[in-house]
Amino acid sequence: MEAIRIERLSKTFNNGRKALDEIDLRIEPGEMVALIGASGSGKSTLLRHIAGFTVSDAQPSQISILGRPIQQNGRIVREVRSIRRDIGFVFQQFNLVNRLSVESNVLIGALARLPLWRRLTGRFPLTERTLSMNALSEVGIAEHAYERAATLSGGQQQRAALARALVQRARIILADEPIASLDPESSRRVMEMLRTLNAEYQLTVLVSLHQVDMAMQYCPRTVAMRRGKVVYDGPSSALTPALLKQLYGDDARELLDEKSSGEGTVAQSARYAFTLDPAPTV
Repeated sequence: MEAIRIERLSKTFNNGRKALDEIDLRIEPGEMVALIGASGSGKSTLLRHIAGFTVSDAQPSQISILGRPIQQNGRIVREVRSIRRDIGFVFQQFNLVNRLSVESNVLIGALARLPLWRRLTGRFPLTERTLSMNALSEVGIAEHAYERAATLSGGQQQRAALARALVQRARIILADEPIASLDPESSRRVMEMLRTLNAEYQLTVLVSLHQVDMAMQYCPRTVAMRRGKVVYDGPSSALTPALLKQLYGDDARELLDEKSSGEGTVAQSARYAFTLDPAPTV
């Protein structure tokens, strides 16, 4: 049973642009896979389809998570919320509530399994608070648990987002350009944390990146996209400059530019929260 299975996935925007074009992809449990491509290649769109945030074209297609379809033939399944509990989505812009404490942000990951009265009152049981503190210790920022999220650095906020995925008990982490707005040192720490979660917790990790060097250093497998298509799926070690030039032409410069490592331009990211799930299309 694959962690992620995608069959014949296509997405066409209202302006007629084909964002995804007949994507087929299999990712096994426990893999750590990089998703690379120049701007506009379809990386973020693909991740949002996998999470059930965005619906595909109305044609024969399917995305399954751990053996359960999350969308089929252009429709989100009714059980999307329960399936999404297995997915921790890490956003480029962290998706934390700045006015809340770091601990409270991390505890949001536990909301889906709590009764309604606890969700409404914010009264978390001791077991969940202990789990939250353990997760913050795991990512190395436990000392900041009671500070407002807004006071953390970008790298610390991203690690808080990873701690939230641990509290959620996610089995799959989808990370959408998690280091694009970080400095090189923070980028390294976040990527090392993703690798640690993959190795120690056997979490499946699919991380989109602009930087080929990061993909080669941290991810054994890379899926490369161009204009909505998968143009390479194989060992990261095989991504030589010559191969990238063959795959991307002049766009290869964007992936090889050392200046982009850890200090990319911050794009506007979509804001989703697991407590505010979009209603499924049925």
